[in-house]
Amino acid sequence: MLANRSMPHCAVIPVLVYDDVGEAVGWLCETFGFTERWRAGDHRAQLAVGDGAAVALTRRPGENTPNAGGDSVMVRVEDVNSHHERALQRGARILEPPADHPYGERQYTAEDNAGHRWTFSQSIADVAPEDWGGTPAASRDSSRKVT
Repeated sequence: MLANRSMPHCAVIPVLVYDDVGEAVGWLCETFGFTERWRAGDHRAQLAVGDGAAVALTRRPGENTPNAGGDSVMVRVEDVNSHHERALQRGARILEPPADHPYGERQYTAEDNAGHRWTFSQSIADVAPEDWGGTPAASRDSSRKVT
């Protein structure tokens, strides 16, 4: 799998929705010992935990239920296009077709038979978070980080 500085090396990444990403990041770091990797504005942050990762995402306006707010699981794969094709052939409901993103990932999102959202992601470039507008935790107040 291609290495990308904007993505952790782990294969499965939970994406959890919060009303306030900054507050969530502070709490998760202080309480659970996560460390912040980078943040995109006030709507998304990537956290490291052991050899894994999690993403905190801001709830979209008007979305009150947890699943409607965007909770999902992100899975890194070698080939998004073939993975997408297999999912389509087997009846997955595609919510977002494969697309390239400025942070060096090609991704698509599908819904499983129980309504859970899954985003499958392939690294297509090694992109530093600063290159697409992300802010590495080291460049901000590091007091939130637990070592």
